[in-house]
Formats: sequence, structure tokens, C-alpha cells
Amino acid sequence: MHLQDKLSDKDLQRISELIYQRAGIVINSQKRDMVYNRLSRRLRDLELTSFSDYIKQLEASPNSEEWQAFINALTTNLTSFFRESYHFPVLAEHARNRPNYSVWCAAASTGEEPCSIAITLDETLGRSIIGPRVWATDIDTEVLKKASNGVYKLSDIENLTLEQKRNYFLRGSGAQQHLVKVRKELLASIRYQQLNLLDAKWDVPAPFDAIFCRNVMIYFDQKTQEHLMQRFATMLKPGGILLAGHSEHFSTTNGPFSLRGQSVYYLSRDK
Repeated sequence: MHLQDKLSDKDLQRISELIYQRAGIVINSQKRDMVYNRLSRRLRDLELTSFSDYIKQLEASPNSEEWQAFINALTTNLTSFFRESYHFPVLAEHARNRPNYSVWCAAASTGEEPCSIAITLDETLGRSIIGPRVWATDIDTEVLKKASNGVYKLSDIENLTLEQKRNYFLRGSGAQQHLVKVRKELLASIRYQQLNLLDAKWDVPAPFDAIFCRNVMIYFDQKTQEHLMQRFATMLKPGGILLAGHSEHFSTTNGPFSLRGQSVYYLSRDK
């Protein structure tokens, strides 16, 4: 089997249309190499030799499992523990005087962000709630498997404090001494599930006190961003906050949110 050498303009255009329809992700011609490299693996696994054949297979079976593999291949999952760390003191301060505090992490990726949220809440509030206080969702089923397992490289937690490492992680032994596992008590405070932000219904237990949706909206066009901001507003309790990525900026003119601080949005009706 020999894979075709190029991804044609026509095939790239159709792939862009399909991922936009299914996941709201905008892919332009500058992402050609990324699309080629990531989907080439799918073609090899399916023993296909052309992107046009792959597209035909997707279109012929709109409910097939390959659609999820297609989405998984084209989503980007860059994350780390306490990434964009300035948000976590904001979260801690916000949580202090609000009972039954709950957070929706809308782009869980491999679990570092929801774990960072859960650690912050545990340090701030203690274990006052039995069961999940962080609902962590992602469109990508593969990253959710890793997140649910809670296993990471020792180097992934090198920037955490010694106390955080001791309280929230167990180190492997022998051949696994380079790995750590999230302690079961912390993992129990997080509920992972698959969710597409474009779905008409979000099956999460709203309303929340805070929503983390960081470094996701940059992959959507403005129309989709505005639509999601309106929907997020309906998922928050009065006085709730939405935390976005550092490179994401949303107009608050006539919208449901007002910007206070670095990419921290409060419901406008609570000014």
C-alpha cells in the first residue's frame, strides 16, 4: 500500500468542511501539513491509499465510529499542570465564600487542567463535598481515557510544590518509578465524560460556579464563539465566572459577560 504524496486543495477543503460541521473547528490551508500527517495514520490503519477515498468512507457512514477517530486526529491537546497559573488564585478566592462549589472544565484534554482545578479546590475548601466537584469534558475520547487513568510522567509534576506532590500523587516503583498516579481521593472529585461543545444539549449538571474553557475557542470562528458564550452564561450560577485562555479575547459589548482581570469573565448581570 502506498499513500498518495499530496493532499489536494479539494480534499483539504472538504476535510475542513467536515471537521467544522462536526466539531466547529476551523482549519485553513496553513494547516495542510498537520492535516496530512495526522490523517495519514488513519488512512494506513484503514488500508486506504487516498484522502478522497477516506472522505468518501466518512460521508457514506455518517454514524460510524471512524468519525470519532477523525475528530480525535484533528484536535490539539497541549496542556500541563497549572498552565496559565494566574487563574488558580482567582479560582481559590472565588470559591471561598460559595457553598457547594462546582466547576465545569470544558476542555479536559489528558486531565492536567481538571486535576489542577481539583487540587486548588481541595486546598481551599478541604474535602467538604463527597463525590465530583469538577466535571471535565472533551470531544476527544482518546485523551479522556488517559485522563481517567490519572497516570503521568514524574516530570509532568516537577513544577508542583512538594506538598502537592505528596498529597495528590503516588509515585511508581521499579520499572514504573518514572510515573506518578493521581491519588484516588482526588480522582474521585473529578467526573470525566465525552462532550462536543456543538451538541444541542450539554449533559452536565449545571449551573456551575465556574467554567474553564481555555485555549479552545481560538479554533472556532467568531459566530461559534459568540454562540458558545451565550450558552455558557446559562450554565453559570449568579456571580459565576468563565475563565478563557490568555490568547482568547471576546467582545463584551451587549453580551452576557464583563471582563475583569486577565481573561476572567463575570456575568454582566452581576456587575
